[in-house]
Amino acid sequence: MNSRAFHRGRIDSLGLDENGTPVIVEYKRSRDQNVTNQALSYLSWLHDHHHEFENLVKERLGSKAAGEIDWSNPRIVCIAGAFTRHDAVAIEMIGRRIDLVSYRIFDDVLTLQLVASVAGATSPTRQKVPSASRALGSPSPKSVQQYLDESPQDLRDLYADLDEVLLSHANVQRETQLHYIAYRRIKNVATVRVQPRNRVLVVNLKLDPDVVELHNGFSRDVRGLGCLGIRDGVEVRIGSAEDLARASDLIRQSIDTA
Repeated sequence: MNSRAFHRGRIDSLGLDENGTPVIVEYKRSRDQNVTNQALSYLSWLHDHHHEFENLVKERLGSKAAGEIDWSNPRIVCIAGAFTRHDAVAIEMIGRRIDLVSYRIFDDVLTLQLVASVAGATSPTRQKVPSASRALGSPSPKSVQQYLDESPQDLRDLYADLDEVLLSHANVQRETQLHYIAYRRIKNVATVRVQPRNRVLVVNLKLDPDVVELHNGFSRDVRGLGCLGIRDGVEVRIGSAEDLARASDLIRQSIDTA
């Protein structure tokens, strides 16, 4: 079938999320049962046009961003006035990475609420290795899952406890990226990296460092440092159950502001 004939219509918004994942956003003023089907049609187009999308990213965001696009699990965000229970069930059956988000307008304030979210199935091919590494023949970077698997048992147990704390909050989902494990609602609320050698979990939180009391060796301002994961918030280093308990209030604040 001719792809030009098959792919019709105009994508409302197309971009990258903070993890470097392609995102299709579709908007409807009121409840519309076709919004998900329409977005899936555009996802089909995106799968057939990687090169065009990468050129667009290169033009708007630069070569580095284009070289690090994660094609393993593109994301769909459907925004509408309302969704039904059937919509939530349908996206579970579809198995793609889809967020259903409802909106409300109060005076001049627009509010968004995550109604349902499905993480979808990640393809075996993970995030692209940057082109510079490929050109120099450098080995592929070790993934966060590899670091976790190689960690001592006490650090793996500590991560399991941290994971339980993060997922205990409503609508928080876990998504494993190449360099970190992301926890999100609509946007990331925490990213976790594993450092087996130091026996520590490095957690970046979506918090304003100017309004958080920072403690040397435990928490720090990472704005402007170009770190992996959440780049404009607060980094917390968790190496024990006591550190996790100490960080729990900061974790809650990060999630509550999402």
